[in-house]
Amino acid sequence: MKTTPVKGTNDYLPAEAALRDRLQSTILGVYKNHGFEHIITPAIEDAENLDKSDGGDNLNLIFKILKRGEKLERALAEGGELSDIGLRYDLTLPLCRYYAANKASLPTPAKLIQCDRVYRAERPQKGRLREFMQCDIDIIGSSSPDCEVELITTTAKALSAIGIGGFRVKVNDRALLRGVLKKAGFPEGELDTVCVSFDKMDKIGADGVTAELEEKGFDGAVIGNFKSFLAACPVEIDRISEFTDETDAAERLCYIIGAARELSDGKYDVVFDISLVRGQGYYTGTVFEVESVDFRGAICGGGRYDNLIGKFTGEPTPAVGFSIGFERIFGILSEAGAETKAEKRLAVLYGEGELVKAIRTADSLRGEYDVAVYERAKKMGKQLARLEERGFRGFSDADGTVKIFGE
Repeated sequence: MKTTPVKGTNDYLPAEAALRDRLQSTILGVYKNHGFEHIITPAIEDAENLDKSDGGDNLNLIFKILKRGEKLERALAEGGELSDIGLRYDLTLPLCRYYAANKASLPTPAKLIQCDRVYRAERPQKGRLREFMQCDIDIIGSSSPDCEVELITTTAKALSAIGIGGFRVKVNDRALLRGVLKKAGFPEGELDTVCVSFDKMDKIGADGVTAELEEKGFDGAVIGNFKSFLAACPVEIDRISEFTDETDAAERLCYIIGAARELSDGKYDVVFDISLVRGQGYYTGTVFEVESVDFRGAICGGGRYDNLIGKFTGEPTPAVGFSIGFERIFGILSEAGAETKAEKRLAVLYGEGELVKAIRTADSLRGEYDVAVYERAKKMGKQLARLEERGFRGFSDADGTVKIFGE
């Protein structure tokens, strides 16, 4: 029997679990405090929903669950599908199905929270797990840019509350980037592949993007038009009208950035980034990402997905969401030695024949502390040192005399 977890999954020691619990509790607390309501959806989804969800590359990473019994035998004999259910790869698809099924019981707009595990058939490596936690907030039923402002502000407050350090919020609109590409002359059906190349701008530079577009066979004159835009990057939002005719999207984004900056009170920056290209195929407008200043890389992401719920209802339903990269943040704080000591944790130590008294003492202290009961060791000094290492604030004997470490 193997003692190690399946590759791409993790066991967590008590101190690690305590940090994860603290992060989840803090994030959930901020979300609830800002008027969002917590919902829970199953980890298993219908295969048809997963396959038709516009999930981009994630569709290649679905864990499919094999049929069993007679259903499997029939599928094997008839050459049919061997799976009809699978594990969710994110929380957005289950949310859309949930909303479609329960919209009559939900307010408009619905402001919802999901904090749960998702599954992807990744090739396990650092930063890529097969089972991981996501923490999402979404607003469904409103197309107002106020939703984006509220999501940015609430997510930023959650990040500040968990102590992630400095960060900045990057914002873009897919309509703006696509407008730039169309004005340069790229065909409508080829915009996605151009976006893929442009997304590499920070890694390969303007010359690299140009070379890649040439390799893809695009017209030289069109590439030449696009090069003038590349030369101007990074483009500020007040100059974007020089390169695209999407004035409505530009005005909308100006409002979002301005309002979010004002609400930040200078604690973090909100910036326009035309190069921000979110990967999921279901994003339809605004996209955003939070980048850590102290630790390189994205720690949150999201965007507007106005077409996804309509796949279930047949009606257009505006929706926008923001997801905290929980595992990324957990890894950062773990490596930084984040404090997990619980100020309310206490141990009651008892000797032979004192268990009943010790438990009653522990019960009397549980209104003020989280209390664990342990038999007193012969070498009490080592026991106390170990308790302090594990995050206990202090200890008590069976009679209820509390002693706080360091006092």
